[in-house]
Amino acid sequence: MNIGTKLKEYGSKLLFPAIALFCALIAGFFIIGWFGGDPFKAYHHLFFGAFGTPTKFGETLVYVSPLILTGLGIGLAFRCGLFNIGVEGQFILGMIAAAWIGSSFTGLPAWIHIPLTMLAGILAGSIWGAIPGFLKARFGAHEVISSIMMNYMALHFTGYLVNYVLIEPPGSRPVTRMISDSAKLARFLPPSRAHLGILIALACLVLVYLFLWKTKWGFEIRAVGLNSEAARYAGINVTHNMVLAMAVSGALAGLAGALQIQGIQYRFNDLFGFPGYGLDGIAVALLGNNHPAGILFGALLFGAMNSGALEMQSVAGISKHLIGIMQAVIIFFVGADYLIKKIRAQRAVRSESLPAATPVSKEV
Repeated sequence: MNIGTKLKEYGSKLLFPAIALFCALIAGFFIIGWFGGDPFKAYHHLFFGAFGTPTKFGETLVYVSPLILTGLGIGLAFRCGLFNIGVEGQFILGMIAAAWIGSSFTGLPAWIHIPLTMLAGILAGSIWGAIPGFLKARFGAHEVISSIMMNYMALHFTGYLVNYVLIEPPGSRPVTRMISDSAKLARFLPPSRAHLGILIALACLVLVYLFLWKTKWGFEIRAVGLNSEAARYAGINVTHNMVLAMAVSGALAGLAGALQIQGIQYRFNDLFGFPGYGLDGIAVALLGNNHPAGILFGALLFGAMNSGALEMQSVAGISKHLIGIMQAVIIFFVGADYLIKKIRAQRAVRSESLPAATPVSKEV
């Protein structure tokens, strides 16, 4: 494939995300004007709030880091033909596991304690992700249903742990102990909360790309995602690859949860609802076409919108909930891309299946 063909292919893939972003900005413009706000002022503060100063950019990175990892997890599962909507629960399990290991050990050097805490989050997320993958591969249980159930199980299971098992003495508040300093990630761009987890997230982008496109396991996962029956006929173990894809997907989400504890919160607080990074990761993966490069773009966009929305509300007086509407418009148009492709594919199959027109004889 020559360079021109490749550029044309990439351009066609970027077309719908670009249209989706443009339509979201236009929709937001009219909605702000409809409610009496100044759209230009709102967009100015949205952009300035995300990138205006090094501190604001650092706060944007705080949102970007987990979105990269959750988006990667969902995108990797998509490549295997699986919809891992359970990333939210895997993220939560990664948080509680990191808080437990990070606070249980004292006196360890940082070069041991930091990766050990991350490993706890990765392991917890991986196990939690592999369960719906196994149920799907072994019994045919739909991964969307089982992973949604796993989300609620994670929410209430961690609630039990933080209220009764891992609660900080004397037990008056539903929080875990603070993790040791040796388990914390260094911050930069003070006074922002930006931490070195962004470098780990960027490294994972590269590793996932190499895994999917440069290794035998990645090739088999993508083959299963394209056509599981054809992959099975070719000798690929479909069951093994489904479980592997969900386990790696969960591991990425668990790492995101661990970094959230090690870089931002330093302890696990009782959750009264889902943090939302897993659900936003679905939009990031869709916007990025399940490719690491696209996922980076999607995470930057959604992270900037979440960060800038705070200043847009506090300074311009525009509700930050408008950002949710704009994100919904983006998802709608990205989803329209999939719908159009499916309709085109169905029409192509239908036209190929029609019998060739029989020439009408002039002799009756």
